[in-house]
Amino acid sequence: MPFLMVSPLPSLPARPAAGSTVLAFDFGLKRIGVAVGETLLKRANALATIDAETKEARFTAIARLIQEWQPALLVIGLPLSLDGAEHEMTARCRRFANQLQGRFSLPVELIDERLTSTAADAELREAGLDWRARKGKVDALAAQLILQDYFDAAA
Repeated sequence: MPFLMVSPLPSLPARPAAGSTVLAFDFGLKRIGVAVGETLLKRANALATIDAETKEARFTAIARLIQEWQPALLVIGLPLSLDGAEHEMTARCRRFANQLQGRFSLPVELIDERLTSTAADAELREAGLDWRARKGKVDALAAQLILQDYFDAAA
């Protein structure tokens, strides 16, 4: 999958030091997938799926993960149309990224996430998981793919 750095949000440096932890998010209206990785090893791992009804519950879960993992950078997959055009979910995702940066005072980097959920679902299907099992894992795996793309492009 080609990597496209969309752009860091203004005002905070986006490149963490070697050996720093990075959290990545696959933003969705119902669920948010989360992955974790470390800049020295450049390996991403699926971490969690946040499935909370309210915005505050989602941010409380994110705050717990940030407190536990102490990341130096947050990477957010930015949804774009296949032709690269922005749409309604792109704007919602940008708001989410701005809220993360504002609440946690961490640098946030947006990267193109086209087809990561599709690739994650296909990988889980190949592993033999039925749709119910895939539903609970696809977002975290998509976040892992987003973070791995980020690490691979930074290599």
